[in-house]
Amino acid sequence: MSNEDSPNERRDFLRKSLTLIPVVTLAGASLASPLSAQESSAKHDANKPAAPASHYEPSYFTAEEWTFLHAAVARLIPTDERGPGAIEAGVPEYIDRQMGTSYANGSLWYMQGPFNANAAPEFGYQLKLSPKEVYRLGIAAADNWCHQQHGKLFAQLDAATQDAALKQFESGKVAFEQLPAKTFFTQLLQNTKEGFFCDPMHGGNKNMVGWKLINFPGARADFMDWVERDERYPFPPVSIRGERA
Repeated sequence: MSNEDSPNERRDFLRKSLTLIPVVTLAGASLASPLSAQESSAKHDANKPAAPASHYEPSYFTAEEWTFLHAAVARLIPTDERGPGAIEAGVPEYIDRQMGTSYANGSLWYMQGPFNANAAPEFGYQLKLSPKEVYRLGIAAADNWCHQQHGKLFAQLDAATQDAALKQFESGKVAFEQLPAKTFFTQLLQNTKEGFFCDPMHGGNKNMVGWKLINFPGARADFMDWVERDERYPFPPVSIRGERA
């Protein structure tokens, strides 16, 4: 989120960058997390049919955290004239469902010390916090910072102020007490993109709105004859379960 980012520019970025992602990645559990469908099913029953977003009750996030999550992802991928955003796609549900998996517990990572929050990026993740802990501590710190700066929680701010706050978190200029603000923002953005483009079986990408945005065919058995054509793919996407948009 640069200073010039607008909702339309964010959508253009998503469309241009994600059309190059391999088919198996978009049709799978997530864009870049190590979560697999088998782990998701075993740990959190994440492979059961997703409940409608309006009826979904979070199993990990508190009511206050759930409110923040909705407000934040709605700014990262907003609803606009081009189509539904993160809320309609069920991104909050996707993120909550992942919080019961091995991925969210950090079980798939090397989590032994020493820890160095100031290490160079090439050394990879250097905190002792699991994704679940990043969310719990990060949401509390973000709301506390917003309250100190504006007298309101993040979800109570207007859209422009929310965008400005997210940019502050992204830049790392804000000092959270228990983790870097940039680490929290990176986790949130990554999982938001995953929830927008995952297969619907994982709780996000409802009605395959993310796939329709980038004209991705989903889990269709055969579409390779269209790959090198300079034409728009004419058929709607299909989920792993065979659901059609």
